[in-house]
Amino acid sequence: MQTSLPEGIRVLFVAGFGPVVADREKSDKLYRKVLALPLRHEDGYEGYWHSQCLEGVKHFALWPLDKAALSCFGEAVWPAHLPVPQAWLELDVEDIASATRILEQNGYALLTRLKEEPWGQTVTRFLSPEGILTAITHTPFLREAASAEETA
Repeated sequence: MQTSLPEGIRVLFVAGFGPVVADREKSDKLYRKVLALPLRHEDGYEGYWHSQCLEGVKHFALWPLDKAALSCFGEAVWPAHLPVPQAWLELDVEDIASATRILEQNGYALLTRLKEEPWGQTVTRFLSPEGILTAITHTPFLREAASAEETA
């Protein structure tokens, strides 16, 4: 259901998103080595790796914690033994089975593994070193929309 927009600020797109890094070594391993994101750094900004080569956010949402817990664990309560995530990040990948295997081989504890969601998305979820609820995904409807835009 579409509601009328409030007056004031009109957000055009998500200009940036990224984790706040506490452990550079663990974050470097995940984002630069395992996920192989095309990140670079500038002189004088040690530890600040960035990219403007990734396509924009296809879906932005305020995801309630109870719904995230339900998606990951089948219950609407986040387990007390895990850090409560402060954000979520999904990265659509070319080959989700291979990417899932690579995450496992690199020691990431998977919360879901190749889970088929009712809306057609396949998802593998884990917590990043920063506590972000992170997923690698295969999302056919987003790929179809991008393909349609390219041919238009």
